[in-house]
Amino acid sequence: MTDTVWSQVGGTETFERIVHVFYAGVREDPVLAPMYPADDWEGAEWRLRAFLEQYWGGPTTYSEQRGHPRLRMRHQPFAVTPEARDRWLVHMHHALDEAALPPMHDAAFRDYVERAAQAMVNRLE
Repeated sequence: MTDTVWSQVGGTETFERIVHVFYAGVREDPVLAPMYPADDWEGAEWRLRAFLEQYWGGPTTYSEQRGHPRLRMRHQPFAVTPEARDRWLVHMHHALDEAALPPMHDAAFRDYVERAAQAMVNRLE
């Protein structure tokens, strides 16, 4: 795992920082916060960090512990509307701003989260 985006941007420490900043915003967001169990913010942070680390070439802990990501299925119970998608992206872009990744990696990460967020939309109301 030495020639992956995960390792090139600083490994777990960088992904922890991105996810922590992201969830600091989500916790205060009136649209997104109600979608999360109030007593499981740490679990939410772990799941997103582990997923992103695995996606970008880091440890495979996410799949080892949770199986295939099945993102659309896992998000189906929640009303992921265009508004929710946009709020999610506000917080993720803020977290990426704070992380200050190298330009090439920053662009790839932002492209991925934009496409992934769009794919999670499951209700138009």
